[in-house]
Parts: sequence; C-alpha cells; structure tokens
Amino acid sequence: MLEFQYQALPGRVVFGAGAARRELAGELDRLAAKRVLLVTGGSAEETARALADPLGERVVTVFAGVRPHVPLRVAEAARALAASVEADALLAVGGGSAVGTAKAIALTTGLAILAVPTTYAGSEMTSVWGLTENNRKTTGTDPRVLPATVIYDPELTVGLPARTSTASGLNAMAHCVEAFWAPDRNPVSTLAAREGIRALAEALPRVRHDPDAREGLLYGAYLAGSAFAVAGSGLHHKICHVLGGAYDLPHALTHAVVLPHVLAFNAPCAPEAAAAIAESLDGGHNGDNGNGGDPVARLRALNTELGVPCGLRALGLRADQVFEAAELVAPLVPEDNPRPVDLAALRGLIHAAWAGTRAEAGGGK
Repeated sequence: MLEFQYQALPGRVVFGAGAARRELAGELDRLAAKRVLLVTGGSAEETARALADPLGERVVTVFAGVRPHVPLRVAEAARALAASVEADALLAVGGGSAVGTAKAIALTTGLAILAVPTTYAGSEMTSVWGLTENNRKTTGTDPRVLPATVIYDPELTVGLPARTSTASGLNAMAHCVEAFWAPDRNPVSTLAAREGIRALAEALPRVRHDPDAREGLLYGAYLAGSAFAVAGSGLHHKICHVLGGAYDLPHALTHAVVLPHVLAFNAPCAPEAAAAIAESLDGGHNGDNGNGGDPVARLRALNTELGVPCGLRALGLRADQVFEAAELVAPLVPEDNPRPVDLAALRGLIHAAWAGTRAEAGGGK
C-alpha cells in the first residue's frame, strides 16, 4: 500500500529567457514592495545593479558583501542595513551566497524575498538557511526564509565561466541524487529528482560550447531545488556542509567531488534508487552508454568529462583533517540512511573522497 506525506511549499516561479528584465517590476508589485534592499555580490553584482536600475528609488540601497557559507558577521551586517533603511522586501540576485544572505535577513525580520538566481545552486527553492561561525556551519529550516517569488532567466547565466557552470550544475545533481534517500522523500519529490537528473546530465556536457544548454541546466537546477526542498538533507549534504563550514572548501566543487563516493556507499543498500538514478543519468536509456547501468561509473565519467578535481585534497583539505571531519559529521547522519553509518565508515568514505580513490560500491578505500 502506498503511503506518504508531501508538504507543498508556497511560492511562485517565473521561468524564461529575458524574464528578469520583463517581469521584475511586476513581481515586486505582487509583493507590495516599496523599499527594496538589493542583496548581491561578487561576479553577479554588475548584473544585479543593471536589473535594479530601472526600478529607480524603489531599490533603497544595496548590500554587496555576500560571502560563501554566510558568515554570521556578514548576516548581522546585512540585517543592520535592512533595518537602517526600513526595507520592506529583499531582492537577491546571484548564486547561493546572495540567496543565503537574504535568507539570513528574512530569518529574523520576516521580509519577503524575490530571488533571481544566476547559478544553479537551488537554494532559492528551499526553506533551508545556513550560517557559519567559528568554522562551524549551522543549518535549519524556517518558512520565513523561503523566497516568495523566484525568477529563472537563462540569459543571466550566460556569463558564468564554464568551470563555475559545471560545478554549480553538479551541486544541483547532488540535490537530486540525495532526494532518493533523504529523510522526507516521497513519490513526488522522487519524480522531480529523476527529471532533474535527466535534464542536468543532458545539459552539463553541452554547456561549455552551446549557450542553449543553459536553459536545460537551469530547468534541472529548479527541479533539483524543488526535490531537495521537500525531501530534506541526507548524508551527502551533512558531509559537504561540515567540509564547507569547517575548512572553507568551495561549496559547489565539494558537492561534485563527494557525490560519487556517497552514491557508491549507499547504492548497494538502495538498489531501486540506484537503478532509477542510473536510468536518469543515461537519459532514460537504461545504461546504454556502456556503463552497464552503474550510476557511480556514469557519474564518475561525467565528472571526468567536465574536469572536476578527483579528490578533496585538490580543494585544500589536508590529510590530517579527514578524521576530524568524520567526527564532526557523525552526530549529523540521518538515522534512516539506506546503509548504516558508523565513524569508521565515515572515515573511509571521506578519506576516499580526499584521496580521489575510485568510488566503488561499498565506499571503502
């Protein structure tokens, strides 16, 4: 007998090339926003200011100091600015850092967020927030941080360097794969995850030379965020959040490197999920690419094709930090992970991800 719970999350999505330019003012009208704080930074700042320029004095000021993993000091500065200008809404333009900073403001103020993502992070679809203090990242969920409206505009991703696009797209892939065994998984989130994997696997190899692939990549990222938002965070994300918060590793690339190892670890104890992931990675062709329906081999081949570093040591994690990382992850592991996880297993998994050892089913060194 089929039994499940599905919590649909409120929110409006506008998707299409040029949508940010055409729809931004109207979407702010829907939110009755009159004093908007623009939250952005890094490579997205120029795009954000160009989008905000036609809004005139409606955008009262700009917070451009976003940082990866949302350090608490950054969140506090952004909150203080929002209060000082009496902002009544937040416009987040950029990647996960911009959306995450807007979420940190909304967490304490309840201000509505209009998100315009320029990467494939997926945070814009979730009610998950994260803050980093003293090299430790804390995450939680709160309905106040879920953006009220998200505008997906593939044109805004054209300027992303290929390396950033592929890393961010593989981060979205991790959301999809994790949704198959995350704590609140259900048939609806699984459907989104399957289609998300298919769209991402089809678009990622093309994104370096075909601008039209960015539409498919953004579509896949939207589905990935939707699946993750409902299914929740599992073993993979617990590992990556610890690695990012404690050792300041690059968020998206960390997900890309770790994912094949977690998949290899869990797949033997979740054969139906593994078969579905393999089929989606192969575009619904049941492993016809020569990997025999092996999702780990298919994912490793995709990482290699996209030039992803093979191990966490290439991202800056030291060998002496592997066991410490395992100890930090251990208390966070979901109880219903498909395969039992003890400290020894975590050490082996993270060591394999550090060394870049071939990720075989079973997850050992």
